[in-house]
Amino acid sequence: MTLPARAAALAPAVLFASLLTGTGGAQAAGAGALPSVSMEATVAGVLPSVSMEATVKAAQIDPRRHDSTLTPGAKDSVLLVEQALRDRSLLDAKWVDGYFGTTTVAAYAKYQKSLGLTGLDANGLPGKASLTKLGAGRFKVTAVIDPGGRVSTGGFVVNARTDGMLTEAERLLGRELVLDQGSYNPGGDPTSAGTHDGGGVVDVSVAGMSAATRTAVVRALRVVGFAAWVRSPQQGDWPWHIHAAAISDPSLSSQAQHQVGDYYLGLNGLAGRGKDDGPAVTIRTWEEYRRR
Repeated sequence: MTLPARAAALAPAVLFASLLTGTGGAQAAGAGALPSVSMEATVAGVLPSVSMEATVKAAQIDPRRHDSTLTPGAKDSVLLVEQALRDRSLLDAKWVDGYFGTTTVAAYAKYQKSLGLTGLDANGLPGKASLTKLGAGRFKVTAVIDPGGRVSTGGFVVNARTDGMLTEAERLLGRELVLDQGSYNPGGDPTSAGTHDGGGVVDVSVAGMSAATRTAVVRALRVVGFAAWVRSPQQGDWPWHIHAAAISDPSLSSQAQHQVGDYYLGLNGLAGRGKDDGPAVTIRTWEEYRRR
């Protein structure tokens, strides 16, 4: 449900766009069903594209909204995904609206489970393998996000994507970052409320850092694609640290997905959903940062 489809040729793109005209809306509004795209794509001879980057972004943001605003650039891709879920009887037609809200996330998680996937692989975020299977004969998957395998850094487990992001943040800062907690750590720290259960999430030690340095570290982490904040003892039962969640990591736990969505909406990622208290930067994913 995020970024627009990139048509391979003008005529098929215009044909497909005309089929969707006037059928937008949002889940909260209960929009009507849209026609399946598979027949039109076959007639045109070119499969439309679904951006994995776009759909994952929408799946993080839309469930956290208080209204039915669509994630910019996500509608075309999300519609294709929702149509495919509808045709598998996993999503009611009224939710085929370009909005990747909680209903669509739940439907996608059910689809992942139907493939035999469990745990983080059935978290409701579109992954490359599941999205490709869903789109067979209907759409092609572009802008793939690959978290990579698990690696060890500083004695903690993260995935290759997160490790690359941390390395780039260190380069920007000109200093090494020391972790207090890594990823894939279910139950490792009860105060983390499940955010570290999946991939993409780390806590950075602030030992010996001044307030200005802590802010600089958060800024660098945000620049390379993390939703990051300084956490203080006044905010919860934890010591001073920096909490960072890699935006659009397909292996994020549901709790971390919510934090990322809140970050896009200008919030602090805590249960109280207060105003963001970190440095202002242009929000980008790791992939967007590398393309800038």
